[in-house]
Amino acid sequence: MTETTPTKLVCVGRNYAKHAAELGGVVPDEPLIFFKPPSSLIRTGEPIVIPDGVGRVDFEGEIAVVIGKAAKNVRAEDAWDVVQGIAPLNDVTARDLQRIDDQWGRAKGFDTFCPVGEMVHVSEVDLNNLSVITRVNGELRQQGHVQDLVFSIPTLIEYISGIMTLEAGDLIATGTPEGVGPLSVGDTVEVEVGGVGTVSNMVVADN
Repeated sequence: MTETTPTKLVCVGRNYAKHAAELGGVVPDEPLIFFKPPSSLIRTGEPIVIPDGVGRVDFEGEIAVVIGKAAKNVRAEDAWDVVQGIAPLNDVTARDLQRIDDQWGRAKGFDTFCPVGEMVHVSEVDLNNLSVITRVNGELRQQGHVQDLVFSIPTLIEYISGIMTLEAGDLIATGTPEGVGPLSVGDTVEVEVGGVGTVSNMVVADN
């Protein structure tokens, strides 16, 4: 991950059709965006803390884009010019809270709910063949490919930068594939982006 603290973590929901279906949702006509606070960020090896009383907490493995410079109204064809790199990300979600809240800030925003791995510079990545794999205790749970995104990464950058200025270090989480599921205390969850790296975290209880 970049050493620059992001001003915002912009996440994209329902950006894999099969994941939208598994949660009973539909693919939106435009990108569905929400936010996680920078205070939710942790690095590989740091624990995901399950807060008391939140119910089910799920993993969501994702390909994350790290913005390299201030960007506003970027055209899709120029989108990669404002990207610094790619990193694995886990959009940890309090699923029961998400289902009862109209806004997802509470379900997505707890401290430790955004593990992010080390960034690899965009010039060193095969951008057309990015894949994301999630394992829990070594067992494969999710597998997705950048070609399966409903809205491509350049499309997302164009859309988001048309709404807000993206600053250097900001993260865009591009969506999660099907196969999300619950985490339990004692689990180790790994999100790997092929050719980039892995973010690995143990799940602990809130003491």
